Amino acid sequence: MIERIIKEKILSMAERFPVVTLTGVRQSGKSTLLKECFPDYKYVSLEDPDIRIMAENDPRGFLQNFGFPLIIDEAQNVPSLFSYIQTIVDEHNESGMYILLGSQNFLLMESISQSLAGRAAVLRMTPFSVRELSNAGILPDSLNEMMFTGGYPRIYDKKIFPADYFPSYLQTYVERDVMLLRNIGKRADFQKFLRLCAGRAGQLLNISALANDADVSIPTIQSWLSILETSNVVFLLQPYYKNFNKRLVKAPKLYFYDTGLLSALLGMKTVDQMETHFMRGEIFENLIVSECIKSHFAKGIEPEIYFWRDSNGNEVDLLVEDGGHLYAYEIKSSATLKPEYFKGLKLFSKISNGLVTDIAVVYGGSANYRISEGEYISWRNW
Repeated sequence: MIERIIKEKILSMAERFPVVTLTGVRQSGKSTLLKECFPDYKYVSLEDPDIRIMAENDPRGFLQNFGFPLIIDEAQNVPSLFSYIQTIVDEHNESGMYILLGSQNFLLMESISQSLAGRAAVLRMTPFSVRELSNAGILPDSLNEMMFTGGYPRIYDKKIFPADYFPSYLQTYVERDVMLLRNIGKRADFQKFLRLCAGRAGQLLNISALANDADVSIPTIQSWLSILETSNVVFLLQPYYKNFNKRLVKAPKLYFYDTGLLSALLGMKTVDQMETHFMRGEIFENLIVSECIKSHFAKGIEPEIYFWRDSNGNEVDLLVEDGGHLYAYEIKSSATLKPEYFKGLKLFSKISNGLVTDIAVVYGGSANYRISEGEYISWRNW
């Protein structure tokens, strides 16, 4: 069992709330982790058609039959169950009564906000982070291999080659999640849209251009992007909102939670293709930004992270607000140290009027260094 950093937070919340909710992309290891965290709990999955029908037809009897403490997997499949859980929770008012998990964040959160507001702690889980892989001694040897492989647990557990894993994963994702959430129409159109999104990873999101390339309407693109966000496949990094008396970019950047999935959507079949791929820099940037997201989620914190770019093309790849401090990072896939990497960071630090606490370059090398301009941080230590 590979230790997950979020485990400590899950156990802590179960001691304080009657309901703990864990969301995350399919096959990120949610069920495995919760069974380990709560070995004495009964477990039931609403993916099972027979169990789901039982819960739909007689939710009160279903909950009485299984009792509590209880883990309910894919809980969003039976929204009517949440009102009955609320009644039981309010009656007994004990900690750790129910652990709910699911891969469709929107449906799950909608049910919680309607019935379990104030009663449920909500946490989000991702595939393995670099730190978790490193702690377990299974971090891929090279940066290219890390970006190509990604962090989905089954790849490491069953030693599956990524190019064999992701096609079936994508088919399962489209069929089991996407087609349930929206009336997509042609699956091929949505799969084309997925690949177009991959080609825009780490770039400013232009909805009109994406709609034009996908040959669908802007409302359709907005709906499909919502699906990808809802099912924890992509996230949007917003521009920093402070006004420094400059014209700032207002469009968000698009990123994937997992670079293995991103690489597969870009058509990569081998690790060797990563070295010369025209998007290697964007994939590395995606890796670093997603690792920042993962570290926050593992601590139960909603990340306050941004990028900054003005109309002259000056840019800071990643800004992190934490406890009143603002940290600025440049992200470079090169393993070579270059002082000019600090140019944008120093400019931003100057015009931010003392808001920036520290600046650093996260790069593709293997060691950390501190120089007069700031710090170089290896992707391995990020």
